[in-house]
Amino acid sequence: MITLVLADDHPLILLGLKQLFAQEPDFRVLAYCATGAEALEAVRRHRPEILVLDLRLPGKDGLAVLREMQAEVLSTRVVILTAALHEDQVVEAIHLGAHGVVLKEMAPKFLVECMRKVHAGDEWFERRSIGHLLGRIRQRGAKAQELALLTKREREIVYLVVQDLSSQDIAKRLSISEGTVKLHLHNVYAKLKVTGRLALLLYAREHGLNGSPAER
Repeated sequence: MITLVLADDHPLILLGLKQLFAQEPDFRVLAYCATGAEALEAVRRHRPEILVLDLRLPGKDGLAVLREMQAEVLSTRVVILTAALHEDQVVEAIHLGAHGVVLKEMAPKFLVECMRKVHAGDEWFERRSIGHLLGRIRQRGAKAQELALLTKREREIVYLVVQDLSSQDIAKRLSISEGTVKLHLHNVYAKLKVTGRLALLLYAREHGLNGSPAER
């Protein structure tokens, strides 16, 4: 039996899910939840194999539930069932360990198929619906790896470039030579695959490198 906890704040959705899984002999629903707090408590109490989770829940939303599950190292797998895809939410949900994303508008058979695949240890991200988001997620992951290559000094220099300081001013601020600043910038350009100072400014603003290194 694949044991489930279902969490959605719409009674009709919960009723539909109840009827759907009642028709499948290999599923057993352990709890129905209308809030994030109820979902989290049900997972702690019943230890289901899968939590079907709406992201928009009153009180603790779906992302808050995922964060607490991750912090508590709960082994229940999570499938997100959502009416609309919001890029930042989906990205965070996947980073927090969600194993599947299904749109509510999809045919019920896809949700059942998703649950069986996730239970078997696979992931389910329906490419026709979220293929473009997965591409952006992978791109963000690649950018994060690039940023991780920067040394502390290189991050300091990027921050000062964003503040519109010249290489000469940066050298004075950091008590190093202007040639050293230019060498660091050359390394930054190579690591981030940008072509110059203007491209670095655009990259930094797009990826949140406009704050002091001490703040990150």
